[in-house]
Parts: sequence; C-alpha cells; structure tokens
Amino acid sequence: MLLKAQSVTKAFGPIKVLTDASLQINEGDSIGLIGVNGAGKSTFMNILLGADKPDTGELTRQTERIGYLPQFAETADAVTVRDVLGRPYGHVEHIRRRMRELDEEMASGNPDTDWNAVTTEYAKLEGQLSKSNHDDEKTQIDALETVGLSADFMDRRMDTLSGGERTKVMLSRVVVQAKDCDLLFLDEPTSHLDIETVEWLEDFLLDSRIACVVISHDRYFLDKMATRCVEISNGKTREYKGNYSAFIMKKMLDLDRMEKEYRKYVNQKKKQEEIAERLHKDQWFLTTHKTRQKLIEKMEEKEAPEKSREITVRIQAAPKSGKNVITGKGLSFSQGGRVILSDVELDIHKGEKIGIFGANGQGKSTLIKGIVGEIPVEGDLWVAPGAKIGYFSQNHEGLNLDLTAEEQILQIIGKDRRGEARKLLARMLLFNDEVDKPMRQLSGGERVRVALTVLLLKETNLLILDEPTNYLDIPARHAVEEALTEYDGTIITVTHDRYFLDTVCTKVCEVKDGHAVMHSGTYSSLRGRPNTTEIVMDADEYRVLSPFTNWVTGRKFAKGDRVLVAPAEMKSYEWAISQGKMKKTGGRQRKKVAVEKPEVSGE
Repeated sequence: MLLKAQSVTKAFGPIKVLTDASLQINEGDSIGLIGVNGAGKSTFMNILLGADKPDTGELTRQTERIGYLPQFAETADAVTVRDVLGRPYGHVEHIRRRMRELDEEMASGNPDTDWNAVTTEYAKLEGQLSKSNHDDEKTQIDALETVGLSADFMDRRMDTLSGGERTKVMLSRVVVQAKDCDLLFLDEPTSHLDIETVEWLEDFLLDSRIACVVISHDRYFLDKMATRCVEISNGKTREYKGNYSAFIMKKMLDLDRMEKEYRKYVNQKKKQEEIAERLHKDQWFLTTHKTRQKLIEKMEEKEAPEKSREITVRIQAAPKSGKNVITGKGLSFSQGGRVILSDVELDIHKGEKIGIFGANGQGKSTLIKGIVGEIPVEGDLWVAPGAKIGYFSQNHEGLNLDLTAEEQILQIIGKDRRGEARKLLARMLLFNDEVDKPMRQLSGGERVRVALTVLLLKETNLLILDEPTNYLDIPARHAVEEALTEYDGTIITVTHDRYFLDTVCTKVCEVKDGHAVMHSGTYSSLRGRPNTTEIVMDADEYRVLSPFTNWVTGRKFAKGDRVLVAPAEMKSYEWAISQGKMKKTGGRQRKKVAVEKPEVSGE
C-alpha cells in the first residue's frame, strides 16, 4: 500500500465538495478518477498529494516518492524549464523539505534537540542533494530529448515557449518523475496533446509500470490505462474494477439495481403506511397501528439513485444543400507568408462527417480557416452557394467575453426574450452565477457550452468545428456526439478525441508534413484496429420462453433467461422473436453495444 484516504471531507465555505471520499492506492495501480466538472476530482487529488488538508478524515502515506503533472503548464514570469522539471514533487523536493525542517529546528533553540543527530542528518542530506543535483541534470536533459527538445531548453523561460513546447516540457517532467517516483498523479494529461503524443504517453506509462492516478475525460486513454475507476459523485466515491468501458456497464447496472430497490422500498413503505392508517381508523381503541408504525420505522431505508442532469443538444439543420458541398483542387494554405499546406484536394459531399486530425502545429486549424474564408487560399476552392455554415472556433472568437452568457444570447434572439434565453442556457446546464457573470470569468467548459448554445440558434447545413469537445466532461461529450450523429447536414471537425473520430465521423483527414489526406472510415480502421465502435443504447428486455442459440454471436440461451436487446442487435434476434422463443417484458435498460461502422465511399 502506497497511500490510503478514508472518509475524507472538504468544504469551501458553505459548499461541501467532498462528504465521504476514500481511496487506497497500491503498487502498480492504474486508477482513473472520474466525475463531472466540479465534482471535486482536483480537490481530492490535491488532498492525496498533501497540497491541501481535509476537514476530516484520515490520510496514510507510506511513500514520499510522489510525482505530479498539473492540468496547465507553468507560465509564470522567470520560471525556467529547469525549475519546472525539478519541482514540486519527487525525492529532491523531499530532501529540501526535510532540510528546511531541520533548519527550523536548529533555529528554534529547543534545549531538548539532539544536536548531534540533527547535524549528522543535515550533512547526510546535503551530500544526497549535491549528488541528486548532478544526477538530475543528466536525467532532465535525457527526458527533454525523449520528447524532442534539446538541452538548450533547460534555462529558457516557460513564458517564452510556444504552447506545443510547453506541453513537451510538461511531458518530459512525467518522464523525469516516472524514473524517480513510486506514484504519479496526472490531472488531465491529454487535454492539450495531439493523438500521436497521447498514444506515446499511454505506451510510456504502461512500460514504466509506475502506480498512477489519472483525472481524464479521454475515454480511450482511460480504457487503455485504467485497471480501476473511482467515481466522485455528490461528494462520495464509488469504486469499480476495470477500465472506463467496464465502469460504464457496471455503473448502469448499479443505477438499475438501485432504482428497482428504491421503487420496491417506496411501494412497501406506502403499503404498510396505508395498513397502519386503516387499522388506526377501524380499530382506534387498539394499539395495533402503533406496532405497524414501528415496523415501518425499522424498515431498511433505501437510497434513491442519483438523478444525473443531462445536457440537451439538438442542432437544427437548414434545408439540405446539393450533393457536392465543397470541392477543391491544388489548394495551398498560407499564414504569415509561409505555406502551411499545399496540393490539397477536397471532395466533400452532403451528409458526410469529416474528422481532421494530426500533430499540433501541422495546419489543422489553418485548413478549416481557409475553408470558412478567414485566411486566403490559392487554388480552385468551391463551396456550394446553398451552404449555410455554422462555425465553432476553439478560441470562441464569436463570444464577447465582457458580456454575460445571458446577454450574449439576448443579442441574437432579442432583448425582450430573457426567459427563453435562460431556458436555452439551462439545456446546457448553465444556471445562476454561470449565466449572470461575465464570460471571461467562466471555465473553459462553461464557455464551450455557451458557444454551443449560440450554434443551436443558427439554421445550418454545414458545421465547421474546431475542437468542439475541448474542456467538456464525459457526459457533455456524449451529448454533443449524439447531437452531431443525428445532425442531417455536413460536418467538418478538427479533433484530438479518438472516441469522437470513431463514433461521429464517417471519414477522417490526416494533416501531416504539409499535406491533408482523406481516408474513408474511422480513425481506428485507419490505424488497423477493428472497425467497430461502442455506444450506449436503450435496450428492450426479453424473457426466453424456450432454449435457443443465437448463431450470430454463438451464445446459448436457456428458458427463463433475461436478454437485453438494443436496436443495433435486433437483426440477430429476429428469428428467435418471430418463432416465439423470446417475449418482450416491457422493461428497458441502457446497454453498451459494439456497432460496426460502415465504410463510406467518396463517390
């Protein structure tokens, strides 16, 4: 056991963030810390790190060799790459912290101090620090070179680096700490990484075999990394074995079981209360009703399952354009006098959903800025005259950050429609302060939801989206993905989210080495993985009336079995249903199913 937290609570003023959070981390564990934005994940991580103290609860730490990768790269003035790589966790900081404690003890003049022991320990720590500083220099340079940066970066200031360079520095910090730590905490490590770098990080962490706790909204990353998932909801933790996909299945089963138990409890309690009331009315001279009331009080109270608030996204499509939406031949895209992309060919048809991916700095955003006319394009580019474009920028240039979310919506729909504006924002789970304060004070995820609300108000048949799921938690990503899947128009989107590429997109475009190459199918099929995706669907429950075998799946069913059949699976059960082998019970549950993605031709 490396670290253990039991019954941790934490409040900030009247707001209770954690009410009963527990977690045990053992050697080799790989734990995904899951929850919606604002659930308390980062707060819990800071308590586990020792950066914050819990209000109540017990924390047992059996190692000081702990590393940490924060969500955002440090950019403070005068902070160098050397500073970032050497702090604030790991064995060097532990040595320095202990030396500061000994300094304070010697300065206190406490007569009970064992001066011989203190000076001996201090001298030993000085030697360790000197050796570590020398060893760390080489380790840090090796780590920089591992991620593609040279030793010259060591003394450069973080605020002078590009976004991509800062990201690489933070990754090199992971490399340094993985060699030196027993336990590594990662807060949204993939949020600013391209796909290639995310997959490199996955392989590196798996090969290092270091115990790690990860906060992430990247579902494929969690699927590959996590062996346990710990969900924080309503201030409490609940643990599930397995990766994110296993968590989803078990979570749905848990909620279904809790719902059934709660309904049964409510019905039984109501029935007993009615009996007690009738006894009291009919036999008022006896105490039988009091005995019945005591039985009711002794009933084991069942907790109602949590009611998750879901974002409602419905993107309205304008009348469809013609078959050809965008064509381009010999296109060249330039910025700042430098050619970014050349010899680009485009042939995008009505209803296609194109996912653009590639390494940072390769020109993905340049490509879509050229298509929408934000930058000049050389070559033959044609956009259908009937195309009504909705553009979503990752920097949200369309939002006036000095306005509130409500004021932004009122500018579009009219200042006298305040109630309607509030309803629109509420569909995106934006309420109270989130609606009333200037948008520059909102989180990244909240701004994304405002920008999506603005997009909902426009009738479009061509959506061009630049990182639409950035900063969104997993439930919000699911809502956006479902809306885009149902959207009747054409979509061109830049994204680093592999799950999004597989579930929404019918074609993918890789931007690399100055070129943009289109491929039919999903990202996973391009990479040689099975061309399937897993989605959650509502499934009807059936009871097996007589034994049969589903020859599509090879699964055998016995009389009395209960079977959940999602719409995507119905074809393989049609024979059994038509032959009276199965009968619908009327029950419904959510189920995760593998769905083959159709290949889409460019013809």
